[in-house]
Amino acid sequence: MKAITKLPLRCVCLCYGRLFSVSSSANCSESPQRNECTVFPPKFKPKRALVLTKMSRYEYEKKMCQSETEEGLQRYLAERGSDYEGVLIRHNIHHSNLKEVKETLEKEDIETKIVQRFEYTPDAIQWADIVLSAGGDGTFLLAASKIKDRSKPLVGINTDPARSEGYLCLPTKFSLRVSDALERFLAGKFKWMWRQRIRTTMTGQHANDEPLELHNQELQYPEHRFMEHVAEHEMYKQSLESDSDLPPRVLPVLALNEVFIGECLSARVSYFEFSTDDSISVKQKSSGLTVCTGTGSSSWSFNINHIPKESVKEILKITNEIANCSCHIDSEAVLRKIASEFNNSLRFDPGEARMAYTMRDPVMNGIYHVAVPRGFANRMTIRSRMWDGCLAIDGGVSFKFNDGAIATLEVFSEDALQTVMLT
Repeated sequence: MKAITKLPLRCVCLCYGRLFSVSSSANCSESPQRNECTVFPPKFKPKRALVLTKMSRYEYEKKMCQSETEEGLQRYLAERGSDYEGVLIRHNIHHSNLKEVKETLEKEDIETKIVQRFEYTPDAIQWADIVLSAGGDGTFLLAASKIKDRSKPLVGINTDPARSEGYLCLPTKFSLRVSDALERFLAGKFKWMWRQRIRTTMTGQHANDEPLELHNQELQYPEHRFMEHVAEHEMYKQSLESDSDLPPRVLPVLALNEVFIGECLSARVSYFEFSTDDSISVKQKSSGLTVCTGTGSSSWSFNINHIPKESVKEILKITNEIANCSCHIDSEAVLRKIASEFNNSLRFDPGEARMAYTMRDPVMNGIYHVAVPRGFANRMTIRSRMWDGCLAIDGGVSFKFNDGAIATLEVFSEDALQTVMLT
């Protein structure tokens, strides 16, 4: 057990993912995964800032449109039932806020570079003292995916809060006043917050394959689709090579929200072996597996598992009939309260060093049965039995995950992403 350290300065601790303040005379214990203690900075003054900007829909449609004129773009959008003026207005709002971000940083004598996703490289990240994302949650996830340095902070700016939730970005009240938010941050009026991420180690077939960048897929390959029959033939062709001959590989992307494992074609059943922590591996068939962090527990995982009050009413009705109870199935307030309590229990703190998993639509019959289709784990191992499987990270990067491939999912404190909470 580590010795207790007495900190002479005010500090902020993340204990089991819970953020709280400690007085100057407090004692703080440290543990490698669950507890974190850091001195609360009186002021953070970066010298170089890298701003990752989203590609607006206007820019995207312009790349996809064959015409080089605005009139051609208008016709192209009109044919698809889209409003050119509306698309252009959202584009201008984004770039107005992007300009404000750059001007605010430069006013503080911070050298600033603005890049799009094609220019967002490890060298560019290494150059910067801080990374900012300008867009919505998708841009934030893309920015986070390539940051490996635990001490490199990421700040999300929602450049169009009227059209984007921006859950991972600064609160809407700050996004509407970008310069005020940045000035507040640069004045030291914030707290550090660490969000845990999932590390994936892959062994077996395709462990060393290059990932498919889903952010770029539609731009580069509008008609791209995995060649399923080629993939099936590939399994037999490569089966002579032993999985044990291939060294394990830590994938170059960390998951801030979730990892999805399943067949690329959603109509196909996903087939794999699955184990959590020290449990015995079981074979199962489903619509795929999602594994999320505390950050991701409010996203896709939440939408999969949440229940509406109508479902609560049906369950209580059956309960009344079977157990001879008298639950208030006609009380809207009671039904909403029960649904809310359950749905809130699906979320957990972004700082907690654990993962939540969900089997989507598990097959239940005499052969396949998943005893616990939803739960928590510290370590997970999945062996693929799929023809055209994929392992997708935060909906942005996909790796081949066909028969024989093995993925191990874990959370390590050194992989946590440093973000901020404005005070």
